[in-house]
Amino acid sequence: MEVNSDFIVAVHALVFLNHKQSVVSSEALAENVCTNAARVRKIMAPLKRAGLVETREGNEGGYRFSGDAAQTNLASVAEALGVRFVEARWHSGSADKKCLVASGMAGIMDDIFADLDAGCLERLERITVGSIDKRIFGDGSAVPKSA
Repeated sequence: MEVNSDFIVAVHALVFLNHKQSVVSSEALAENVCTNAARVRKIMAPLKRAGLVETREGNEGGYRFSGDAAQTNLASVAEALGVRFVEARWHSGSADKKCLVASGMAGIMDDIFADLDAGCLERLERITVGSIDKRIFGDGSAVPKSA
């Protein structure tokens, strides 16, 4: 299983925006995430539609975290991006086969993966932007100056 990298970029960006508590350009976000600004803009668009970030246009433009960090959970980020964590990109067998194993396995595996994906989302409901911030910075007394 490989986690969708857009999800990783989105969570990183939201935690950074929450920490900065200001408008941050796509270029500055990209530098912190270690990716390119076009990718950041592509990933931030659905987050804006979901109400997780606000945007400002112009020279002073960029993104600002618009949620409550303690209430914004990672399941909402995954839902905004349409991420599935567990899915099959290939299926064994074929629905055209007479063998019940060969004709039924794909559907059964899809059901199993859907259950696993639902379990991932359920777990992500308990992880918030705020809880990640606390894991990084603790109580806030030792915030690195470069962050």
